[in-house]
Amino acid sequence: MMAVTALKPKAAVAAPAKTADVVRLATPIARPARVAGKVLRFVGENVAPPMIVLMILLVIWQVAASGDASGLPSPSDVWAQSSELILDPFFVYGTQDIGLGWRVLTSLERVAYGFGLAAIVGVLTGAAIGQSIWLMRGLDPIFQVLRTVPPLAWLPISLAAFMDSAPSAIFVIFITAIWPIIINTAAGVRAIPQDYRNVAAVLRLNQIEFFFKIMVPAAAPYIFSGLRIGVGLSWLAIVAAEMLTGGVGIGFFIWDAWNSSRLTDIIVALVYIGVTGFILDRLVGWLGGIIARGTTA
Repeated sequence: MMAVTALKPKAAVAAPAKTADVVRLATPIARPARVAGKVLRFVGENVAPPMIVLMILLVIWQVAASGDASGLPSPSDVWAQSSELILDPFFVYGTQDIGLGWRVLTSLERVAYGFGLAAIVGVLTGAAIGQSIWLMRGLDPIFQVLRTVPPLAWLPISLAAFMDSAPSAIFVIFITAIWPIIINTAAGVRAIPQDYRNVAAVLRLNQIEFFFKIMVPAAAPYIFSGLRIGVGLSWLAIVAAEMLTGGVGIGFFIWDAWNSSRLTDIIVALVYIGVTGFILDRLVGWLGGIIARGTTA
C-alpha cells in the first residue's frame, strides 16, 4: 500500500513536463506558418491580380499583332529583337550606345534638379499665398493661366534664355511641376483649423517655428498631393523635352529609335518610363505617408 502511494506523485509530476515540451515544439513551427500565411495573403491580394491582368493583356497583344497586316511588333518580336535592352540595362559600348538604365538615371538627375527646386519654391510660395488673402486674389488668376501652358511650349523660351539644352530642360521641369505644388500647398494652409493658429499665438511661435511645427504637419496631406502630381508632370516633361534637346536621356533614345525604325526598342523604353514613373509616385506617396501620419486631408 505504501509503494503504490509513492508512485502517484511521480506520475502527476511527469504529465505537465510532457505538455510543456509539446508547447515548446509547436511554437517554432506555428510562427513560420503564420508568416507564410501573411506572405501568401499579400501576394494573393496585391501581386497576383495585376500579374493576371498583365498576362491577359500580353496574350491579347500577341494575338492582335500576329497578323501580316499589323504594323506593330508583338511581344515575342519585342523579346527577340530587344532582349538585350531588357536583360542588360547598364551596358556601355560607347558615348551614345549605352543601356536604358543609364539613360533613365540621366533623366532622373535632371528631374531631381528641376523637381527639387520646384518643391522648395512651390511649398514656400504656396504657404505665403495661403496665409494672405490679398496674395491669393492677386496671384491665383495668373497661376491658373500659366499652369495650362503645355510643357513643350516653354522650351523655346528656356532655350532663348539659357542658350543651353541642360538648364533649359531643368527649367521646363521646374515650370511644369511648380503649379500643382503651389495650389495644393495654399489650399492646405487655408484649411488649417483656427485652433492651431490660436495655440501658436498662445505659445508665441515665430513664423519659422509656426511653419515647421504647425503649418507643415497640418497641411502635409495637401502638400504631398501636390508633390505627387508634380513629380508625375516632371517625368512627363523631361521625356518630352529630351526628344527635342538631345543628349543621352530616355526621351532622346525614343526619338533616335523612331528615326532608326526600331519600334521594339521604343516599346521597351516605354515600359522603363512607366515603371520609373510608378516608382517615383509611390516614393513620394510613401514619404508623404510618413510625414503626414496622424493627419487627414
